[in-house]
Amino acid sequence: MKGLVVRWLILTVAIILASYLIDGIRVSGFLCAFFTAAVLGILNVFFRPILIVLTLPINILSLGLFTFVINALLLMMASGVISGFEVRGFWSAVFGSLIISIVNWILSSFVNDQGRIERVKYDYLDLEKGDDDTWE
Repeated sequence: MKGLVVRWLILTVAIILASYLIDGIRVSGFLCAFFTAAVLGILNVFFRPILIVLTLPINILSLGLFTFVINALLLMMASGVISGFEVRGFWSAVFGSLIISIVNWILSSFVNDQGRIERVKYDYLDLEKGDDDTWE
């Protein structure tokens, strides 16, 4: 449960960062971004798999780049549900979804299922947090 809340907060931070970087995205406050993250998470759970399957041929031809268009559509759907969250224009939604995806991916890579920062593992890098809070 703690991991879910941490990931929810990470998505909230990503939405706030996207609103600062993109002129076409506006968030009225932290609470609005918090609820937008919840709505976006719900939309990603229920609608994203259906949209991915329906657009699979286009997604294959674009080498997966059409996924950003799907994310942009979900972001625009979330702006229609939350009154303090506004996305103006398709390209603002595309670039906003790109920023949200990258920030969410980077920050979530440091968090395990329990919501703790414990291990960073890549093919070329394998770090583990030691007893004295240093990375080894």
